[in-house]
Amino acid sequence: MTTLNQLAQDFLAQKRIAVVGVRRNTEDAANLIYKALQARGHEVFPVNPHAETFQGNPCYPNVQAIPGGVDAVVIATRPEITEQVVRDCAEAGVRRVWMHDNTLIPGSRSDEAVQFCQEHGIAVIDGACPMMWLDFGHKCMRAVLGLMGRLPKPN
Repeated sequence: MTTLNQLAQDFLAQKRIAVVGVRRNTEDAANLIYKALQARGHEVFPVNPHAETFQGNPCYPNVQAIPGGVDAVVIATRPEITEQVVRDCAEAGVRRVWMHDNTLIPGSRSDEAVQFCQEHGIAVIDGACPMMWLDFGHKCMRAVLGLMGRLPKPN
């Protein structure tokens, strides 16, 4: 059985990653994830249908609009939007999805979206936060949440 750590390592090994849900608020989780991935050498693509640019880069209305496609998608949206995003991912041929959740407040996870991913061969991490593998402070949080049994279980 694949562990959460293995899924996260596979996801973060991808070069081209889209972050859906970036916003003008620089303190937003999606924005922090975007910056962290970019700082680690990933080619990162912002997705928000209500923005033309993000931090000086083109912002795309959906995953399918990204030239050359992407290998993986972080979703940091409301659950009802997540359901459409995973359909977009399937249409665009994306095989890895991470539904962001900071474990303290409701995140992007949707039972319907998880089921859709499973039925369409998309590896899905349905919770936690990529920052828990990218940033020291968040790694400490991952360890504590792991001890508490509060990290998602791979499907």
